[in-house]
Order: sequence, then structure tokens, then C-alpha cells
Amino acid sequence: MIELTSKQRKNLEKLAHDLQPVVIVGGAGVTDGVISMVDNSLAAHELIKVKFNEYKDEIRELTTELCEKTDATLVRIIGFTVILFREAEEEENRKIKL
Repeated sequence: MIELTSKQRKNLEKLAHDLQPVVIVGGAGVTDGVISMVDNSLAAHELIKVKFNEYKDEIRELTTELCEKTDATLVRIIGFTVILFREAEEEENRKIKL
């Protein structure tokens, strides 16, 4: 996980504004399948949204778990939608410059 400055966080929020959630957390919670889907989505896109349809009272704890297991950084929680970022490992694959 990387630490984001407020300027970087604001820039990532702008980039994520038009994105649709690619992962939805439902009744089963944060399962291995959800973690795998988040991991694959971050590898492909670097910046994603995750929507919580269930477990809304536990959104902070579940987001922390997702971030730890996928090495992602939390950009912002807006309502029941979470914006996550993980920089691509190889520089030539990076789509987003911080």
C-alpha cells in the first residue's frame, strides 16, 4: 500500500468519477472470489470502484481487509461505494501517473 497525498487523492477521485463499480459485495460478503475479482480488476485497470449492497455497517472494516489482501490503497469511501487504487508493477503498464 502506498500513502497518497491529498493532491494525489483528489486527482484519483476525479479520474474515478465516471467509472462504474466493477465489483459488487453482496450477501456473501468479502469472499475469496470477491478478493480475486478485486485483485484482477486492479491489475487490469489500476483504479476501480467497489459497491457494497450488503454489510454497509461494516464498510470500513471490509475495505481495510480488501486493501490488505490485494495490496490496494483506499482513495475514498463515498456512501456505499469505495474507490481503490493499486499502481501497476511495471512502469510501461501504468495508465495513471501520480
